[in-house]
Amino acid sequence: MCREPSNVAAGGHACPLRFRCLGCEHFSTDVSYLPDLKAHLADLLRSRERLMSAFEADDWARTQAMPSGEEIGRVRRLIDRVSSDLDQLTAEDRAQIEQAVALVRRSRTVHLGMPRVGQPLPDVRPPRDPLP
Repeated sequence: MCREPSNVAAGGHACPLRFRCLGCEHFSTDVSYLPDLKAHLADLLRSRERLMSAFEADDWARTQAMPSGEEIGRVRRLIDRVSSDLDQLTAEDRAQIEQAVALVRRSRTVHLGMPRVGQPLPDVRPPRDPLP
């Protein structure tokens, strides 16, 4: 979640860090995003392995595309912190949180990546006769 005022006002389309959320002081997360953080970590690790393999690219392009060790470490620390907080709860509290998270995740609509532009809607208005 982003709390950077100009980005929030722009609906997420004015990120000054080009969507490097984990390195921004305005970034926050909660337990409901734990599965997303784990999936993101797996994506980062896959990307790093793919880029380190036989993928042909100029060094500068590979370096820029490569997830940094700092980014990977930050995601791991976030996952560890959220998981540790969950582990400290009683079984009853953990069950309540898991129930709440399931409800939140069912109703959440998250669109990651580039904004999508839909097809223009057809003009279904009947034609009007010109005024005399």
